[in-house]
Amino acid sequence: MNIPRSSYPRIVIIGGGFGGISLARRLHKKEVQVVLLDKNNYHTFQPLLYQVSTGGLEPDSIAYPLRKVLIGYENFYFRMAEVQEILPEKKMITTNIGVLSYDYLVVATGSETNYYGNDELEKYAMAMKSIPQSLNLRSLILENFEQALLTDEYHERDALMNFVIVGGGPTGVELAGALAEIKKGILPKDYPDLDTRRAQINILQSGDRILNAMSVQASKKAEDFLEDLGVQVWKDVRVLGYNGKTVRTQTDLTFDTATVIWAAGVKGANIKGLDAEQFLARGNRLRVNAHNQVEHYPEIFAIGDIACMQSDAYPGGHPMMAQPAMQQGRHLADNLERLIAGKPLAPFRYKDKGSMATIGRNKAVCDLKRFRFQGVFAWFVWMFVHLFFLIGFRNRVVVFVNWVYNYVRFDREARLIIRPYQRNYDQFRD
Repeated sequence: MNIPRSSYPRIVIIGGGFGGISLARRLHKKEVQVVLLDKNNYHTFQPLLYQVSTGGLEPDSIAYPLRKVLIGYENFYFRMAEVQEILPEKKMITTNIGVLSYDYLVVATGSETNYYGNDELEKYAMAMKSIPQSLNLRSLILENFEQALLTDEYHERDALMNFVIVGGGPTGVELAGALAEIKKGILPKDYPDLDTRRAQINILQSGDRILNAMSVQASKKAEDFLEDLGVQVWKDVRVLGYNGKTVRTQTDLTFDTATVIWAAGVKGANIKGLDAEQFLARGNRLRVNAHNQVEHYPEIFAIGDIACMQSDAYPGGHPMMAQPAMQQGRHLADNLERLIAGKPLAPFRYKDKGSMATIGRNKAVCDLKRFRFQGVFAWFVWMFVHLFFLIGFRNRVVVFVNWVYNYVRFDREARLIIRPYQRNYDQFRD
């Protein structure tokens, strides 16, 4: 890997997400050597992936080069690599570009889509956890309407314009709202020779309410917003499978659709070497103590979505969101400094700053620590918070300008099929 030897302790960070970047930035000017590894050369602002999928933003406005994050940092190195295995007994890792030793290892690999062992859903449903996946989804959505223009068969046309979102969390709710706004404001102009009124957006939730991690008030208001936009919300409906044509549920309810978007869960993106049952908690997450240390290995740490720090307040671990990851990254940087200096470590304390979700134009719900509100003001708060946490001044400006333009023109300029998604449309004619 051509990482020079150093008299400073070497800290290897696997993953350039929210946790990894927060840790790397906090270690700036510390007497350590930091090596950041990621399979991509950019950081992705995942909360806005759904806007890339629906043509509201281009991918480069929510991505930021990892090397640029580290510009000017001494003893910092980035390598684009995929970690294949952790060898804790040897204090080494193996990657697709070579082997690297470490003094301290931080696993910040985040999460990946969880299909709960359903191979059929994994094969046919669309995920939205990365920029390439979001671009695939954007292409498929647009290709479906192009294909709908070409068919004379009503059932096939309806299936091409029927979208089923599985999962009523923030991702599913925000995506459903964006698709509903496309149906209302864009499709009639782009496809005047297609009856886009027949397009359907369905959101399926296995529980008794959407946004079940938020307050009942926020959940109810979000459902009202979605229904006002024409989204059909189906609760207490568990998806059993999807064969590329029909969604099957535990009830008699079925959906004939060309597009199923899976937003029903995530699991920790673990790495070989720490994947034994003794290390894992529910959701394939690494079990860590109050200092983010992996059990049995005090020199290995895990932060963010991959880490499960169980406590009385969070028996299942902290929420798999950006805030816990960033807070753990900053806290771990201070703890690593204490560890190197031979001082006792401080336990992590999560400061819950609340949660929010946007459903569309002038529609959002916010649950802050002391206040709960919905509507236009919540929508402005949501926009401000997301702009604030975007990395890079250019990205903030580009996203803000796009939002203003889209709001004024009621348009989404990035509805481009740059990289066609290969889909077998003949299956709907069987």
